[in-house]
Amino acid sequence: MTEVLVETTATSAATKLAPPRRPKLVGRVLKNPLGLMASLWILLVVAVAVAGQRIAPYSPTDIDLNAIASGFTGEHLLGTDSLGRDVLSRLIVGTTPSAEGVVVAVLVFAAIGIPVGVLAGYYGGWLDAAVGRVNDIVMSLPGLILLLVVLAVFSHNQDAAMIALGILGAPGLIRVTRAVTMSVREELYIAAARVFGLTGFRILVRHVLPRIQSTAIVQLALFAAAALAVQSGLAFLGFGPQPPAPSWGGMIGDASAEIMSQPWQIVPPGLAIGLTMVAFGLLGNSIRDAVASSWSHIQSDLLRRHKPTRNTIGKPIGARGALLSVRGLCVTVVRDGVKQTVVRSVDLDIMPGETVGVVGESGCGKTLTSLGILGALPPGAQVSAGSVMLRGENLGEMTAVQRDAVRGRRIAYVSQEPALALDPMFSVGSQLREAVRRHHGLSRKEADARVLELLEMVRLPEPALISRKYPHQLSGGMAQRVGIALALSGQPELLIADEPTTALDVTTQAEILSLLAELNDETGMATLIVTHDWGVVASLCDRAVVMYAGEVAEVAPVTDVFSDPKHPYTAALLRSNPHVVLELGSDRAGEGGDIPRLPTIPGEVPAPGALGVGCAFADRCAISGAECRTGLILLESRGPNHSSRCLRPNQVNNREVVSHETA
Repeated sequence: MTEVLVETTATSAATKLAPPRRPKLVGRVLKNPLGLMASLWILLVVAVAVAGQRIAPYSPTDIDLNAIASGFTGEHLLGTDSLGRDVLSRLIVGTTPSAEGVVVAVLVFAAIGIPVGVLAGYYGGWLDAAVGRVNDIVMSLPGLILLLVVLAVFSHNQDAAMIALGILGAPGLIRVTRAVTMSVREELYIAAARVFGLTGFRILVRHVLPRIQSTAIVQLALFAAAALAVQSGLAFLGFGPQPPAPSWGGMIGDASAEIMSQPWQIVPPGLAIGLTMVAFGLLGNSIRDAVASSWSHIQSDLLRRHKPTRNTIGKPIGARGALLSVRGLCVTVVRDGVKQTVVRSVDLDIMPGETVGVVGESGCGKTLTSLGILGALPPGAQVSAGSVMLRGENLGEMTAVQRDAVRGRRIAYVSQEPALALDPMFSVGSQLREAVRRHHGLSRKEADARVLELLEMVRLPEPALISRKYPHQLSGGMAQRVGIALALSGQPELLIADEPTTALDVTTQAEILSLLAELNDETGMATLIVTHDWGVVASLCDRAVVMYAGEVAEVAPVTDVFSDPKHPYTAALLRSNPHVVLELGSDRAGEGGDIPRLPTIPGEVPAPGALGVGCAFADRCAISGAECRTGLILLESRGPNHSSRCLRPNQVNNREVVSHETA
């Protein structure tokens, strides 16, 4: 109770001292002096282009024979050209075709480059290959010659030329957006979104596009500047609006003929083009900086473990049919061009309402097994054999759409790094609301109410306040609770938790473990916990599955694993548990004895390519014999609900089981 009050008080204090909300994107851009100046200039250009003739002091085609090639006068502020036409009026009216050409080119550029690049980068495969080939072909074409051909075919049609320019420039944007998308799709929060059951379209719109928008904006701004230069160049060559209609490029063409006698006439249109191109570049950089400053990554600290105090050893399993049944699951990865099997023939059953712990050293295949069950393996890994049955339905035979309906709604996932599994671009409430509406089709108001219920369910104080926060504003424990709430949004039958307490401090670990136990009792869902902390297994689990070198070494109820292990690897893990040593040391210290040193398992888990015939643990085992290295060793029954992969199970508790020769 004291811990809860302390956390609540700390949260309240943090709320009072919390800084005001960050301004919106426009506000952040305008706070940048360069962004403000660039925005004002572009707004001025747009306003002049829209107003056009209405604000010009004269018609751009009016000729004043009394003021031919005049300088600055009260009637003609920027003077007149060689035909007596007002330069200021022509500059104002000429803004419209110049701006229209840029808008057309940028729209075509963005409409092709962004969606094609994102789709190719996200889905890859044949789509990515096809897009790459077409890109290479288009980029090899001579752009200027094609533009001149288009202008010849469409009779000096500026819009046709700008459309062609957008098409020719799109491959560059496709390559950039594809590269950024490929990096974003590997983020943990994208994998979490797939696990939570979001469709590919929603992931692209809600989670991928916001992360690439700063890059896309910079590219659009740079292309807008280039499009203005091309449009002005074509007009200079006589392929733009035909005389006497004005344009910035056309005015430079007219002034170039009189450059020796009237050099001033080239300054107004040249200055307008130059300032506008610079403004596009500055605005793009300002928007990019503003977007980048709106979110931040945080890294979780690696902290020490904690021995849980709650003990549910011996919780009855029941005799109902299996909720999840895994048979012969194999996972392969490609390393140096060679396929290697990292998870081998895993069999696993989880009953409704049961909590199963998967234990083992790092590199034993625990996480890949859980991701293989979900069908969410990282790139380069794939399920090569076996079946995963959920209430009699084979997940491996489902289509992608059917499997998306299972993830998040029937099987949920809590990652080891909750802060990285949450999208930093969106608030907690926004991400929870998206998942709730995806799974249950609720209205926005109903979804908001459900979000608060979920935050209350995971024991977060002030749910309304937490829902408005962003991931970087949460502590590690709060982020983990939000991750659990996100997993519960679909009301799953099975929750897979991958090291849910590893990156948390001691007190928060105990709170998360207690929360998982309470949720298991309240919701009746089954839980698969991946861990190498025996305290977590003792606190939460009904059964333990011990994995070594990609294989299941032992499966038994938790009481049997602790009291009577039947595999030397299980016994070695238990004896190297620091909590057991500390308790034994405390007893000896009280009796005047020495505190024992922490036992360790010498050697390391063999790499997949180094596995030989027989028992994978034989080289580290003190009770192994010649027969342990010569044949296939099966997972055999050693008692009720107890099985192990060992030829000498009865010697495990009678002798030292770890070989010290490999140390």
